[in-house]
Amino acid sequence: MEKKTTISLYWKCQLTGWSVAALYWEYNGFISGNFNWVLGVLQFITDMLICILLTHLYRNFALKHNFQNLNLGQLLKRIIPAAIVLGIAYTLATTLKLYLLRVCFFTSFSESYLRFFKESSQVIFIGGIRLMSIWLLAYHMYQYAQREIRTNRENARLAIITRDAQLNNLSAQLNPHFLFNSLNNIKALVIENPKSARRAIDLLSDILRTSLYAGDIMQVSLQDEINLIKDYLELEKLRFEERLQYTIQIADDLESARIPRLSIQTLVENAVKHGVAKIKNGGLITVKIERSAGSIQISVQNQGRLDLHKDENGVGLKNLNERLQLQYKGSAGFTISGELHDIVLAIITLPSV
Repeated sequence: MEKKTTISLYWKCQLTGWSVAALYWEYNGFISGNFNWVLGVLQFITDMLICILLTHLYRNFALKHNFQNLNLGQLLKRIIPAAIVLGIAYTLATTLKLYLLRVCFFTSFSESYLRFFKESSQVIFIGGIRLMSIWLLAYHMYQYAQREIRTNRENARLAIITRDAQLNNLSAQLNPHFLFNSLNNIKALVIENPKSARRAIDLLSDILRTSLYAGDIMQVSLQDEINLIKDYLELEKLRFEERLQYTIQIADDLESARIPRLSIQTLVENAVKHGVAKIKNGGLITVKIERSAGSIQISVQNQGRLDLHKDENGVGLKNLNERLQLQYKGSAGFTISGELHDIVLAIITLPSV
């Protein structure tokens, strides 16, 4: 089936806008009398070509230098000189066009180009500045509006994904299997080891409180995230006992660094649920946070096999990856591998502040 070619909105606006402007100029010439249709058509075509060429060259220059990502103050500093440069280019091109058309269509015209330029350039320059300023404002206002729409859409998507992560975490903590195991462990400890039972109640309470009352917070300090992970692992260790071993290593200067909430927790829960819990002898979970090549690298390693084809494995990790991309505008990274000696390694790379 043949693919249909569509004209982009930019080119639709360019062709429509400059066609209307050129038709308006031709209409003024028509009502003034002595209108030459051949000359009028040539004027229409050349006016469009000059305006489209100049503005399109500017657009390419602006895109190359990322003008669309500048704030209003930075943008104004570039729009004003751009309007002057485009006005000068418009003046040169238009005076040359008018001069050549007059030479071709009026045999009695014998004025030199320099003289013609001196007589007409001032009016053409003022008109060119006005035209180019209108185009520049319209173009950049549209780009600014589109950027705001994209930002709002990305923020809304990030809020939804963050809320999903919170709900998934809450669902995991309120999972009957998790709760019943925790409560049964606490029940057994009440007689055997009351001190450990009280500690287990505190851990479960802290985990549920964090899940329920954190609100819409998207970022937390690395230390707060690690505290949550320690509570979770300590509580799970009551169930798995010696089957669950873990180590947490964090660089001292990174404790106050801000990271996406529940990002490491998601990886640790996966390591417990799909790694340690499925291995008869259990395993070791290693969490390591360090600086690497100017970035913050977070790694979670555990024994087990990776199967991303299962929804229970893939959805949480997919949401985590999307959260990272939205929150850090593509400057964060996430990888997970599980092919070497039944070891699963998940790595989050965040830009260093």
